[in-house]
Amino acid sequence: MQSYKIKRINTEKIFLIVLFTGFFLFRNAYSQTSGTQAIKTVCIDAGHGGKDPGCHGGIVNEKTVCLNMALKLGKMIKEHYPDVKVIYTRDKDVFVDLDERAKIANRNNADLFICIHANSASPAAYGTETYVLGLHRTEAQLKIAEKENSSIYLEEDGGAKYKDFDMSPDAIIFKQLQMAVYLDLAIKFATNLQSEFKRLGRYDRGVKQAGFIVLYKTTMPSVLIESGFLTNPSEEKFLADEVSQTKMAEAMFVAFQKYKNELEGVDVMKGVTPVKEYKQPEKVAENKVVTSVENKTAAPAVQNISEEELINKVVFRVQIETSGVKIPASSSKFKGLTVFEYFQDALYKYTTGVYINDFKSANALKNELRENGFANAFVVAFYNGERISLDEALKRSK
Repeated sequence: MQSYKIKRINTEKIFLIVLFTGFFLFRNAYSQTSGTQAIKTVCIDAGHGGKDPGCHGGIVNEKTVCLNMALKLGKMIKEHYPDVKVIYTRDKDVFVDLDERAKIANRNNADLFICIHANSASPAAYGTETYVLGLHRTEAQLKIAEKENSSIYLEEDGGAKYKDFDMSPDAIIFKQLQMAVYLDLAIKFATNLQSEFKRLGRYDRGVKQAGFIVLYKTTMPSVLIESGFLTNPSEEKFLADEVSQTKMAEAMFVAFQKYKNELEGVDVMKGVTPVKEYKQPEKVAENKVVTSVENKTAAPAVQNISEEELINKVVFRVQIETSGVKIPASSSKFKGLTVFEYFQDALYKYTTGVYINDFKSANALKNELRENGFANAFVVAFYNGERISLDEALKRSK
């Protein structure tokens, strides 16, 4: 079997290239301005599949975890942005060649490539990290890239078509030169991802660079997510759980939404997310027991309104809690607030307030709630009893 390895970095050999690319990258770093591009197509790549299980722990394989999160993420994007085309490199348990994954994204002119994986190392390793194309800085990064690239040996030709494929430091730097603007955007999106994973309570291992074949061959901003370590029993249990997979997918979606809004120059949605940021609410100080929320700036929410009166109207509410199990309305978690429960994506979600065609007041209530112990409160919208995106709600309520 052909041996395939990423070459170690020879700093002397690449010194001149670094000098040349430094100027080029500096010149292009600010050439991408907000509002000049639209995200029309997203390619989601669930790592491994079929005869390639990827890494595994005691109860689950990488290929299964990756596919579940990929499908959940794609569904969220489709529901909230129906104008965005979502392409999957695989939507079932099948094996797809590494270069074919990139070709799928390139053929469909994807504006963003999201590759989802899970990691393996010692049982003590934990946390999430997101990769963009680049030179590995540590042996650990090199080994991760080699692990994911090793899928080529399961291809029909045993990886023969990669025989002359150049993944040397020189080639990677030249690729970075060619894709300078895309790399800048990939880093921006990767940073968003790590920020959202951190909100979820995951350990942030940072944004890193390494020579992944699938990132090398794509021609758009591309990232590879290592969602956690299946070799860590605690993380494996988390990643194997469907509710946790939904939380991870929602964190990815929030990162996507922020990236999309920034790239397209959408100001009205800044700081507003239509899905839960899964950081546990901060505890209220012991000497400040909040039993109710004084509404200082928001208009009074509509009370005692019938469902018939809400037909064909946009209703804004403020979501304050999400749970994998049902929570009684009388729970102390809600601090005396009147709550409305709805069930979505295998999760129970709880909101308060009812504002008809009034996003501004709902947003003001959100701010009040955040100041009073509900640190992750956010605005959601409904139309005829169905959850809709804030984009659609704002258009309908004009």
